[in-house]
Amino acid sequence: MSDKSPVVIDLKFERESVVAGLKNAFPGREVIDMALAENVGRDLSGIAYAVVWKPDPALFSRMPDLKVIFSGGAGVDHILRAYELPDVPIVRFVDRSLTDRMSEWVVLQCLIHLRRSLAYARQQKSREWRDLDPQPEACDVTVGVMGLGVLGQDAVRKLKVMGFDVVGWSRSMKVIEGIETFDQAGLDTFLARTDILVGLLPLTEETRGIYNASLFARLRQGGALEKPVFVNAGRGGSQVEADIVAALEEGVLGAASLDVFEKEPLEPESPLWGFENVIVTPHVAASSDVRALFRHAERQMIRLEEGTSLQHVVDRVAGY
Repeated sequence: MSDKSPVVIDLKFERESVVAGLKNAFPGREVIDMALAENVGRDLSGIAYAVVWKPDPALFSRMPDLKVIFSGGAGVDHILRAYELPDVPIVRFVDRSLTDRMSEWVVLQCLIHLRRSLAYARQQKSREWRDLDPQPEACDVTVGVMGLGVLGQDAVRKLKVMGFDVVGWSRSMKVIEGIETFDQAGLDTFLARTDILVGLLPLTEETRGIYNASLFARLRQGGALEKPVFVNAGRGGSQVEADIVAALEEGVLGAASLDVFEKEPLEPESPLWGFENVIVTPHVAASSDVRALFRHAERQMIRLEEGTSLQHVVDRVAGY
C-alpha cells in the first residue's frame, strides 16, 4: 500500500474533462472522485489533499486531517467566500497553459476591437464592401491592464509585443520592465490614458464592483478608437453589469468583451446578449486544463512531502 496520502477531487467542471484528466494522474496515490456515487458517504479522515472547484459545502468538515486545499482555477474567491475553511494553506492554480490561454484571449479581444472586426462582420452579413475609417495601428492605442499578478504581467508583455502602448495598474506598485505602472494613487491618471481597459483583478472586498459608472466615466474619450472599450476576464463580481449596459447605451463605452459575469451562467434575459458591439464568452478565457491542474497539484504535494515549502499559497487577508 502506498504511503502517499490519497487525494480528494471535487471539481464542478465538464465531467468528460475530469475523467480524461484523471487517467494516469497522481501516480501512487488513491484518487477519491466525489462525483462517483460510491464516494458520497465515504469516510474522508486521514486524507491530506483536496483539489476543488465549487465543491460540496460539507466537504471540508468531512476531512479532519486535511493539509492543503488546491483551487481548480487561478481565482480563489469561490473558496474564500462560500465555505467555512479549516486553517490550512490554499494553493492557487498557476501554470503556463492557464497563463497562455488568458493572454491569448486578452490579445485577441484587443485586436478584434482595434481592427474593427465586429463592424466588418456586420458588413459581411449584409454583403457590404466598404472600408471603415478610422483604422488605427496598435501603437496608437493605449491598453490599460488592471491587475498585475501572474496573468496580468504576462498579458501586458504580450500586448506590448503586438505593438500596443501598454500601461498597468495594481493596488500596490509593481515594477515591470518596459511597462509604465501605476498604483492606487495614480488610478485617475491611469484611466485617463486608457483606450482599452482590461480587467484581470482578483475578487476582494476592495475590487468588488470596481468596474462601475464612475470608473468608466474616467476613461479616455476621443482617443484612437473614439470611445473606450472594456474587456474583463478577471472576476464577474468586480463589474457592475447595469453600469456596463448604461455606459454602452449612452456612448460612454464604445464596446466590450466580457468573459465573466456577476451571476453565471449569464441569464438569457440579460441585455448584454443583444449588443452588436459586445462579445460574450462563457468564462472560457483561461479554462483550466485539467491535466495541467493535476500535474500542478501533484508537484506541490511532492514539495510538501519532501519538506519544501508550497508555492502559490493564497494570502487570506488580501484575498488572493
